[in-house]
Amino acid sequence: MLSIMRLIIACIYALLAAATLSLEAGTSGSSGVSGKVSASETCSQVKLKPAGQCGDDSDCPYQITLPPLTIQLPKQFRMLEKTMKELKSLKETVRQLRSACLDCIPQADVSEARSQDDQGRGDAGSRTPMNDSSGNDIIQEMQQKMTRMSISLKNARGQIHSLQARLDLLDGLNLKNVEEVVDNRVANLTGVIKKLSSSCTTECAAVGPPQHILAPRDCSDYNIMEQKKNGVYRVTPDPRNGSFEVFCEMETYGGGWTVIQHRMNGSVSFNRSWADYKKGFGNLKGEFWLGNDRIHLLTKAKDMVLRIELEDFAGVREYAKYDEFYVANEFLNYRLSLSGYSGTAGDAMHFGKNFNHDQKFFTTRDKDNDKYPSGNCAAYYGSGWWFDACMSANLNGKYYYKKYKGKRDGIFWSTWHNMTTEQYPTNYRQAFKTVSMMIRPKNYAP
Repeated sequence: MLSIMRLIIACIYALLAAATLSLEAGTSGSSGVSGKVSASETCSQVKLKPAGQCGDDSDCPYQITLPPLTIQLPKQFRMLEKTMKELKSLKETVRQLRSACLDCIPQADVSEARSQDDQGRGDAGSRTPMNDSSGNDIIQEMQQKMTRMSISLKNARGQIHSLQARLDLLDGLNLKNVEEVVDNRVANLTGVIKKLSSSCTTECAAVGPPQHILAPRDCSDYNIMEQKKNGVYRVTPDPRNGSFEVFCEMETYGGGWTVIQHRMNGSVSFNRSWADYKKGFGNLKGEFWLGNDRIHLLTKAKDMVLRIELEDFAGVREYAKYDEFYVANEFLNYRLSLSGYSGTAGDAMHFGKNFNHDQKFFTTRDKDNDKYPSGNCAAYYGSGWWFDACMSANLNGKYYYKKYKGKRDGIFWSTWHNMTTEQYPTNYRQAFKTVSMMIRPKNYAP
């Protein structure tokens, strides 16, 4: 860019020099000048023109064109155009004067000869004196134009010197120095971050939240408000979507759990439509599904942990805990995001390639979003769930009061301790007495 600007300035100097030499050529003849003027031919393709309409006395934005490059120049460059026009006008005036002077020489000789003849005849008083007013006017006008041209050239020279100073300043900048400054600042920031990281090698203690919460977003907020009893509470995870009631587990596992599903006696059928699973169904003090819209709002408001509690009819209790649990909105078919397993029941939600419930859409009997190509898993197994093709876990299956045979359409958890005995269809299927799904904020501190 600097080299281009230097070329522009050189070409402007060349154009001004060419104009000045052309004026000298008009006054002294063309001999000895053609060689100098030809030096400007290197900038013959440089074009200087206004960028819009301009008044006579106002500044005007100009453009200079170096094919194929066009650069916007300062407004004061209009003086260059005025100067060039005045030079052309002066050149034409000088040419006219020179032509007139050449014509005056023979006329003066003839007039002098006639004057001598008249004096010889005694008729000297008959000659009329020559009128020089028109010649004086032309000379004065030429002097005025020369004065304006000189002022314009001085102003243009000042602008060019100013641009040259800016170019020298830019040329003095060293990009390497700038890069070194940036690298040093980045290094300083990196050092600060490492220092802060080293000072927090252990988990920072939870800051005590405010004791007065106007709109609890989930059951953990009620625990902070010293509500320690199980029961139905009203929560507002997102004020824009109103509030709703939930069942809070406040007495076990540290409390603060919001229950989103509960099975205990088979009193509620879970073979439901998309609309039912969307809004929820059942009794919060008994068996229920909280509703996919509400589960989405709860998991959207905070990063949630999922805890699944299972108990069979032999009294065996086990659990599965997931550190990441999120349910998307209806537009994304309530897609499930689940990871970070720990517990005793086994990770049935990530059982294998074709039985991985993570990142799967919700499917019901009337809306098939599963990965099974030949049918609807929800319709076959009689429940809504995040089916793959089809399942390694289904906590919304049919409630059986004891072990059963046939199609495995009951509550199912494939990693339960005695599932190997169900290898053959003729064997009994495992039945579960109680199942609960509950969530709590990841950063919750009892």
